[in-house]
Amino acid sequence: MGELTSAVLGGESRMWIGGRWVEAVSGEFVDVTDPATGEVVGRVPKGGGKDAARAIDAAFSAFPGWSRRTGAERASVLKRWAEAIRNHRQEISRILTLEQGKPLAESLEEADGAADFVEWYAEEAKRICGETLPGSRGNQRILVIRQPVGVAALITPWNYPATMVTRKMAAALAAGCTVVLKPASQTPLTAVALLKLLEEAGLPPGAANLVTGEAGAIGREMMADPRVRKVSFTGSTETGKKLIRASAERVKRLSLELGGNAPLIVFPDSDLERAVEATIGNKFENAGQMCNGINVLYVHESIVDRFSERLVSRVQSLRVGRGTEPGVRMGPLIDERNLRKVEALVEDAVRKGARVLTGGCRLTGEPHRSGTFYAPTVIGDVTLEMRLVHEEIFGPVAPVVPFREEGEVLARVNATPYGLAAYVFTRDVGRVFRMAENLEFGMVAVNGTSLSVPQAPFGGIKESGQGREGGRHGMEEFLHLKYISLNL
Repeated sequence: MGELTSAVLGGESRMWIGGRWVEAVSGEFVDVTDPATGEVVGRVPKGGGKDAARAIDAAFSAFPGWSRRTGAERASVLKRWAEAIRNHRQEISRILTLEQGKPLAESLEEADGAADFVEWYAEEAKRICGETLPGSRGNQRILVIRQPVGVAALITPWNYPATMVTRKMAAALAAGCTVVLKPASQTPLTAVALLKLLEEAGLPPGAANLVTGEAGAIGREMMADPRVRKVSFTGSTETGKKLIRASAERVKRLSLELGGNAPLIVFPDSDLERAVEATIGNKFENAGQMCNGINVLYVHESIVDRFSERLVSRVQSLRVGRGTEPGVRMGPLIDERNLRKVEALVEDAVRKGARVLTGGCRLTGEPHRSGTFYAPTVIGDVTLEMRLVHEEIFGPVAPVVPFREEGEVLARVNATPYGLAAYVFTRDVGRVFRMAENLEFGMVAVNGTSLSVPQAPFGGIKESGQGREGGRHGMEEFLHLKYISLNL
């Protein structure tokens, strides 16, 4: 066990506030458990509103110094952070797997992705540019500059506890903001590990702060404090709407990455094997617990049987187990609550006439007895009356729905209130553009199912959120424009 792993796993971690590792005001701790076994793998402070206030104090005090550093100076700190993450990728991936459940291979990919985001924004820190506009009079000069918004509160989810921290935090720090991070209660240990590495990279005290514990109390303090100028949240649409209402009092700037109902649309001219493999790679990654994960598979009626047969064959070969075991392709769901939701959606579909082609049940025998495992599942004979067509499944269940016409399937998938991601498989160039331009989603992937990369803007429309993460667009979320009119 490496030094970083031993510092985070098995004992009592601390919050990082003002450059110091501290306990909560309450003095209490909460357990972090492995969803594959139910075992306690670590403990974190049970912070609350007073701890959030301490962190905001520290971030506010640190803002003048950090924001006035040059882009190159901020970049040097972020580059050291990225290097440290890469040097400790094995330890980070083990921590991540033990608290979140995903296979080590996926955790390693996530650790690498976390470093990629930090490195990207280290470079972008040096490219914050303004504009000079023509004046309306001969003696007028117009300047437009970009400045950091101030203290940013970052609230991250449990499904990607490494990349969601770095995608938000690196962008904010690169822009010159100082931050207060609240990681998900189920997966705070990965955040602790990342912040330890950021401390070693030489970030000034208070420029980044970590608060763990009671989400409601911490969130209320973040929303109430006028010094918090920006809130970036990834999570459910229900919680996102609450944050919108809470932001009204202070007119806080919000970035929200919320729920989704991503369709996969497979046309008869597509490469069938490629579509099946891409479906497996997306639908069953992280046990289906992915905001931009495929929710419903719409397959043309002329190929639906062949597609389903190939999909079932591949799904049946997926090994399910504890993420630390060799050869495991899928781990557990994050907790009992999520597992019960998936069970309820499948039961509703079967009751209304759906046919389980494979899976369709909780795994309870050895070696799954102590964890929250659900079998990789494919369901046929799915109709629009079933809940899993309209609700975000967030689990390893693939409902297959046949369709006949392009216009029919386009109207059907656009009817959802969500608009995060959509996936299309076709080799018809005209159809590629018709679908990509008319799908009411913030992101569309054609002949593939991978979307999260450092250089591209990730985010949705409608009830899937507002704002973007990734690329230069992600950093602009932490900058405001200032117009300067100069008369000579």
